[in-house]
Amino acid sequence: MKFVTYNIQYGIGQDGRFDPDRIAASLRGADVIALQEVTRGYERNGYADLVETFSALFPEFFCRFGAACDVLVDHEMVDGRMRERRFQFGNMILSRFPIRASRNLLLPRATTFGKLNLQRGALESVIDTQEGPLRVYSVHLDHVSPDERLAQIAFLKDRACGFLGEGGALTGASEFAVTDPPLPPDFLIMGDFNMEPERPEYVAMTGTADAFYGRAPRTGFPTDAQAHLNGRASDSYSWISEDGARRMHLDYCFVSGGLVSSLKTAWVDTTAIGSDHMPVWTEIAR
Repeated sequence: MKFVTYNIQYGIGQDGRFDPDRIAASLRGADVIALQEVTRGYERNGYADLVETFSALFPEFFCRFGAACDVLVDHEMVDGRMRERRFQFGNMILSRFPIRASRNLLLPRATTFGKLNLQRGALESVIDTQEGPLRVYSVHLDHVSPDERLAQIAFLKDRACGFLGEGGALTGASEFAVTDPPLPPDFLIMGDFNMEPERPEYVAMTGTADAFYGRAPRTGFPTDAQAHLNGRASDSYSWISEDGARRMHLDYCFVSGGLVSSLKTAWVDTTAIGSDHMPVWTEIAR
């Protein structure tokens, strides 16, 4: 199965062009897609509804969207009814397989003075894959403060690693006349973490590397798929600045310990120009 994560920057590419079709083209062949910076009601892309856009571009996929940030843009009365236009900013998951349950997890945040800071989220989906149920998270962490990212990572790990105890989106679902979704122990956490390898936030996520053994998969510390497969060069990058002068590796796929032995390949598609980020792919064979 092929998984891919892509921060799509509202659909605007490195050339400043809004083109969802080329973003979709770079994602073809994936079984599960995690998107970040998915918007509705945003002036920069003509107030496009990117949830509907990408649902239509992948018509055979199941999809979920979690708006971490939702604010009023404008409003008017139309035929006697209030019509609102809202700015929504969040994460999306598209899956070739049924999405049985979903939760929109709101990550910790604090006011930043003088710099943009909006509510960030992690969209959790329980997916019935052909190899059994899995959890997939589409994540976007704060871009300004390492301290805030550390708090967000701690919260995210508590939710992902404590999922079985929390019971996911619901248990005892028969009272709502629906079937209990599965509670799979294994997960993939994919997205834009706005952190570079070996920075404090990265170490908080993965644990400290041992001088001899490196990072052995451990409970409570998800594994960086690309690093585990020795697939990331020292000059690897998944984001490029507007002028092309600066490049950083900010996007990852982390997997639970039970999936580490199933990792097959992991790579960054640096040919994609549909955003300032690049798609990060991971393939597992269970």
